[in-house]
Amino acid sequence: MEKSLQQAENEIVESFSMYDEWLDKYEYLIELGKNLEPYPDSAKTDDKLIKGCQSRVWLDYNTENGRLYFKADSDAIITKGIISLLISVYSGRTPEEISGSDFSFIEKIGLKENLSPTRANGLASMIATIKTAAAAYLQ
Repeated sequence: MEKSLQQAENEIVESFSMYDEWLDKYEYLIELGKNLEPYPDSAKTDDKLIKGCQSRVWLDYNTENGRLYFKADSDAIITKGIISLLISVYSGRTPEEISGSDFSFIEKIGLKENLSPTRANGLASMIATIKTAAAAYLQ
């Protein structure tokens, strides 16, 4: 049976709570990024670039049976881990689920306050792009 959005978010919070130090949490993020599905170089186009990120992050999505499926890549290892984290929670969800999410698991794991200001802005841009994709589908 498929995990609910809440279950997926709780699993992320639980995974991060296993680590006491932020250095270990960064290592975990880097590992998540390494497991990201390969993103074709031919899809790394300007229209897929997320604006507001210091490093380059490409995000693309398609819809299938009323659900959004995301693919992404980044040229920075921690940023790649962050987008991988978001995709693991939101890919395969309905636009309604994504639009209704408060993305609070990001706060619960302490990610935002442990990022540099430029990375935190990038995280906000990634979240906004995912929400925009869901909103566009709902119109």
